[in-house]
Amino acid sequence: MKTNWLKPASFICAVAVCIAACTGGTKTTTITDSTITDSSVTAALKPAGPAPEWGKTIKPEMQAVIEKLNSYGDKPLETLSAADARKNHTPTDAVMDLAKQNNITIPTTKVDTIGKDIDVTGGKIHLRIYTPKAGNGPYPLIVYYHGGGFVIANLDVYNASAQALAEQVGAVVVSVAYRLAPENKFPTAHNDAFTAYEWAVKNAVDLKADPAKIAIVGESAGGNLAANVSIMARDRHIMLPVHQVLIYPIAQADMNTESYKMYEKAKPLNKAMMGWFTEKYLTTIIEAQDPKISLVNANLNGLPSTTIITAEIDPLHDDGVILADQLKAAGVKVDSKNYEGVTHEFFGMALLVPEAKAAQAYAAHQLKAAFK
Repeated sequence: MKTNWLKPASFICAVAVCIAACTGGTKTTTITDSTITDSSVTAALKPAGPAPEWGKTIKPEMQAVIEKLNSYGDKPLETLSAADARKNHTPTDAVMDLAKQNNITIPTTKVDTIGKDIDVTGGKIHLRIYTPKAGNGPYPLIVYYHGGGFVIANLDVYNASAQALAEQVGAVVVSVAYRLAPENKFPTAHNDAFTAYEWAVKNAVDLKADPAKIAIVGESAGGNLAANVSIMARDRHIMLPVHQVLIYPIAQADMNTESYKMYEKAKPLNKAMMGWFTEKYLTTIIEAQDPKISLVNANLNGLPSTTIITAEIDPLHDDGVILADQLKAAGVKVDSKNYEGVTHEFFGMALLVPEAKAAQAYAAHQLKAAFK
């Protein structure tokens, strides 16, 4: 069966560094990445070999992470069952192992975390709530959705992204462990995502958060979920998020875009993996055209201001670009930034990858501006 579509895997790790150098608006923002490069880390991370054929422009720190990921010798994800795929090493593992090997210290966390189970249709899901140690609130509130193609990964794999947002924005972050496929088919993850948002809205005060300052953020599959949450909030007349940050989101079903062709064999996400994720989450190919999966088929009018982050070396690069254009055409205020020389999953790698530090700072700046 040929599958032409859907979402990638997502994982990550790192911590946060603050910088601000962008403005809002319907345009692309440029940040000078060199201003936040840690030269000692950069010097320590020298790739062992030449740049891969699929990514000749890859930055050395990013290449070092990919080389470490390859060194584990895991079988290709698309050849495994979902249960076995979840046992594979993740980019987060590669980042943490490289940090340990190079004596790079992980900064002390500036947030406290607690877990919370909530009821959803047909079961329960788990939330991890990050609260800043500084101040007494009320804080802004961010609902965060991790990646993993709706099939793999978890809150631990994406801890670095959620923690960075909490620390850099000074916000409470609710990270959502929606149910995964194939055990839970489409649209389970989408429905879980919205239920978690509803819960956050209703419980904001108890979370020491300001119920008037709620935003959503998602990576990869989570970027698709975040956009859907905004659409569902609009359609169900529930308070809209004040802003959404979509990081290399799945946005359409065509696996023959230019970025899919250029980065068909990229790491840590490739075209074959996307087909595998799709097959696991969806019941029929027809569902790939559903507006929940192909956001380009959705009504995007009246959505909150949006920040879109893309990676150059990523099959999903064009998804983000197409979605940005569609949102602008619908009258939504959009700001976007593409990061050169990095791959899918880079956002949480701020411990090692300068572009990730810049991307986290950009996202934090955009969120803080929206919360004013």
